[in-house]
Amino acid sequence: MFKIGLFTFGGGYAMIAIIERELVEKKNLLSHEEFINIIAIAESTPGPIAVNSATYIGYKKNGVLGSLFATLGVVLPSFIVIYIISLFFEQFLALEYVNYAFRGIQVCVAFLIISAGIKMLKKLKKSAFNIIMVIIFTLAFLAVELLAVSFSTIFFILIGALVGLVVYLIGYFKNTSKKEEK
Repeated sequence: MFKIGLFTFGGGYAMIAIIERELVEKKNLLSHEEFINIIAIAESTPGPIAVNSATYIGYKKNGVLGSLFATLGVVLPSFIVIYIISLFFEQFLALEYVNYAFRGIQVCVAFLIISAGIKMLKKLKKSAFNIIMVIIFTLAFLAVELLAVSFSTIFFILIGALVGLVVYLIGYFKNTSKKEEK
């Protein structure tokens, strides 16, 4: 997690692709299904997605001590870098090369986020529900962005959770009523 925290710029969303590559593909510590569930949980709970993911993964692998060290590992690099920058903040911002470097990093962060999203979409189970949800939320996201409407991503998450729960309950009650008929 320290390595992930050290080499990831742009926050939690940018870390998703790197966390997946390191923990799912390289080290096989998690299945892809577990990883998707962890991201869903980390996104829907308070706090940064990278910290929530690290805490959960650490706990899953080594209990409370694992969660403590995984969380410290992902946070410590940012803390160290920000502390060093704060010592020389004025001089740091004045450097033209720093400005160019951050512009390049912004492009890479956007790529990492898009890459993580595409990987997750490719591995998503191809059920009618999932396909419909992806289409609806993509269209809703595009509409919100294109119309410059202020709409928190939290509402997208809550709406998705509500729709998933309703679909589950409908299926549950249908199955229950079929069993009672027999």
